[in-house]
Amino acid sequence: MFELNPKEEFIVLSFNFEMLGSKQVGRKLSQRLKKTTTELYSGTDEIRDAFTQSDYDRIVLHAKEIEQYPIYYVDSPGTVEEIRNTIIDFSLSPIAKGKWLVIFLDHTLLTKGKTGDKERETLFELQRMFMEVKKFNRNTIIQLSQMNREIEDKDRITNPTLHFPVRRDIFGGDSVFQASDYVIVLHRPEIIGITAYGNKRPEGWPVKDLVYMHFLKLREGEPKILVFENHLKHNTLEEIDFSSIINNK
Repeated sequence: MFELNPKEEFIVLSFNFEMLGSKQVGRKLSQRLKKTTTELYSGTDEIRDAFTQSDYDRIVLHAKEIEQYPIYYVDSPGTVEEIRNTIIDFSLSPIAKGKWLVIFLDHTLLTKGKTGDKERETLFELQRMFMEVKKFNRNTIIQLSQMNREIEDKDRITNPTLHFPVRRDIFGGDSVFQASDYVIVLHRPEIIGITAYGNKRPEGWPVKDLVYMHFLKLREGEPKILVFENHLKHNTLEEIDFSSIINNK
């Protein structure tokens, strides 16, 4: 975000309930250096010996660049009220006051519920809180969720007309749809046993090393699909020309 928007002044508040902020930094270094996180973290003689002084110097250089980005991590999971209070307090702090704030939450189902609350009720309260917060100053909210198990149903895998994700595949989809301007689903068909994706053409779309990005809701625009090559071992995806999928090139 910072690299692609160098003229924009904004600040990031990232709630990392699933992964420590330090691990997120490790993934950023993995993407930049084209090294797996296993290679970066390993203390084995074999991998350590494969690293040159130049590799180490590049790590230090990129780490110093990342250090300059105004990204603030919250590693401890909280309740909906605690998340709200953190956002409001941070927005009013000298660090963020008057700036465009981009808020990340990873992920929604790790939000703490009150005693006896069910997950869906907590998720509903979270969405209602986000609708309130996004109107507070200049805030943009990006939240990660997960899909339910229905998309892995054998009948869906064998029926191409049911391959594509839909609203009900998102846990708590109704409340998420109501609160969000955009709803995007990343899908890797090959990992659930699909060999030809969808029914848009008789032979389906290819799946090998591909990730499909389905835009299920756009406040401004029409639903669409983008396709990416999977380079997740280096924590990145690379968009490819959709016509190459249609023409099977």
